[in-house]
Amino acid sequence: MRLQRALAEAQLPNGKSFSSFEFSHCPKLNPAVLMQLAQDTNWLERSENLLLFGASGVGKTHLAAAMGRAMIELGKRVKFSPATILVQQLQHAKLQLQLPTALTKLDRFDLLIIDDVGYVKKSEAETSVLFELIAHRYERRSLLITANQPFSAWDAIFSDSMMTVAAVDRLVHHALILEIQAESFRKQSAVVRAKTKSHH
Repeated sequence: MRLQRALAEAQLPNGKSFSSFEFSHCPKLNPAVLMQLAQDTNWLERSENLLLFGASGVGKTHLAAAMGRAMIELGKRVKFSPATILVQQLQHAKLQLQLPTALTKLDRFDLLIIDDVGYVKKSEAETSVLFELIAHRYERRSLLITANQPFSAWDAIFSDSMMTVAAVDRLVHHALILEIQAESFRKQSAVVRAKTKSHH
């Protein structure tokens, strides 16, 4: 029962587990590192972060969701959210002067997964809420962030470079950073489809 409730609350993308991930597809990624984290909640108790970087379509969301599921199975509370949706919710809270309350509510999750942080653009709206979330969780609760661009490109996310530096500093201070270098799964399946068509 607890597991069903926790999974419903987490809103993880469906069917993403480590057993369904093709590690052979990412030869440079050492699965042992992820598996070690997946079997152990100590990093969450230490409020450490996990940052997954890689091009679009290499499986970052899958791995993030799989880690979330593993943590739920070990009794932790997890929340998964696309970065753009989370930022919209926090901006709305800020307009209602409810941002501190919203951030505190997120504290009940041992792990907050923010997927595709690169899609948040400073032009769309004030991204200081994302910074405030990072600052709020720093040394308090864990974040798992996926991004398709390296820190050097994060100036596109935050409204000024001081904020970018401050956000990155807090994220990396207690973090494991994994870079996933692989052909995009989506690209690869498109290539396979093209090949099968041309044979007929």
